[in-house]
Amino acid sequence: MLGKPDHVFDRAREWQGLTRFVSGGAASAQQVGATLGVVSGRRRQGKSFLLQALAETTGGMYFAATEATEAESLRLFNESLTRYTRQVAEFPFRDWNDAIPYMFRVIRDQRVPVIIDEFPFLTRASPALPSIIQRELGPGGSGRDSLVRLVLCGSAMSVMGKLLAGQAPLRGRAGLELVIHPFRYREAARFWGITDPRLAVLVHAVIGGTPAYRYEFTQSDRPADVADFDSWVCRTVLNPQTPLFREARYLLAEEAEIRDTALYHSVLAAIASGNATNGGIANFVGRKSDQITHPLKVLEDCALITREPDLFRSGRARYRIVEPLITFYEAIMRRRWPELEIHRAESVWGSMRPTFLAQVVGPHFEALCRDFALHADESLYGGFPAEVGAGVVADPANRTQIEIDVAVLAPQESGRPRRVLSLGETKWGEVMGTHHVQRLARARDLLAGKGYDTGDTVLACYSGSGFTDDLRTVAKNDPRVLLIGLDRLYG
Repeated sequence: MLGKPDHVFDRAREWQGLTRFVSGGAASAQQVGATLGVVSGRRRQGKSFLLQALAETTGGMYFAATEATEAESLRLFNESLTRYTRQVAEFPFRDWNDAIPYMFRVIRDQRVPVIIDEFPFLTRASPALPSIIQRELGPGGSGRDSLVRLVLCGSAMSVMGKLLAGQAPLRGRAGLELVIHPFRYREAARFWGITDPRLAVLVHAVIGGTPAYRYEFTQSDRPADVADFDSWVCRTVLNPQTPLFREARYLLAEEAEIRDTALYHSVLAAIASGNATNGGIANFVGRKSDQITHPLKVLEDCALITREPDLFRSGRARYRIVEPLITFYEAIMRRRWPELEIHRAESVWGSMRPTFLAQVVGPHFEALCRDFALHADESLYGGFPAEVGAGVVADPANRTQIEIDVAVLAPQESGRPRRVLSLGETKWGEVMGTHHVQRLARARDLLAGKGYDTGDTVLACYSGSGFTDDLRTVAKNDPRVLLIGLDRLYG
């Protein structure tokens, strides 16, 4: 396996997948025929950076497509092939029916990646291109006698997601399907060089784990400490002179499937403000529930939102915005955009900071705690966390509902009740006490009455502000009470 270059931060698993695809190991020593890989991910995640490093390390070819006509794209591709192979094509490419077979022939004896980045730009001008690649990778195609590892990469998630789906021409042809995600919260803190977990949560709630925001979009500006956070927000994301200021708008505008941007912004604003159910979103937007089904599906396909089912109520679900910067924009910036454009960041932030803590940081902290639980060692909850999410437990006797922020379920076993490993509550700005555990215990008992296995359920409190002495005493004496503070979250 080829070593990862030192300038590539993290991405060990992704690098391993890419190099395994290129080399194939001993199993592919006798394999003949070109293979296809597909790499996708939202913009700014470092896909191009990673693939350029792959091309340099393996001696492969990297071609970045641009928004252009088919004729210009063919010329640019031909020029890239000529520079790489040092061979000049006998005739100019008339279309991709000429270009793809020529590529396989001219690089046929090298097991190297040929990377075509921003592939959706090409398919927009040449819709038949995926079918041409499929044909050439087939039994009678020019790729049959080639060792090329063709990698198609793109940021338009709605386009890339359909490339291998359903009846798409390339379905079943790919030997690699890799999605480049943002850094997880711990990796993001290391990438930003932040060691204070409280500051790490606050920064992550604004810009998430997108690598490009660290250097290109903020010019390496990072908050020195928690006291500097407010100033950092005003001089970066709320500053009209920085590219981060309009980034959330561009993320939406870049998706080809999104046409009525006003409707989509309203849907996102509904979710950001806490109206995350289908009915809540519809009421906020002023449409019927069936009229927002399509926008929600498009936003899901674009990897901008995700649908999270209620673990304890079948058929119920809540939507969550995947990109923190969009949540920040919809909850904070969009409401006060005219003021921000005339450089009134300090006054806007002063009045919107409570909204930031309630509507942005609080829900974001919940998501981080669920991420923590999902990747926890099985010894923490007494079993493997097969499913982690949120849920609502009805309490008919008290005529109320108990919201569970972090529910951890064991794998479903045939013929046995579903085991609840843990029930958890999160509080960002509140010191948690024994009443929080009592509430979780009530939910545990109600679930037991519904047929769940709660005999060993761990009651977990996740706090950004600490725990009372009484609660610490309870946790010390009861192994089924677990306290997770910021140090543990980032430990």
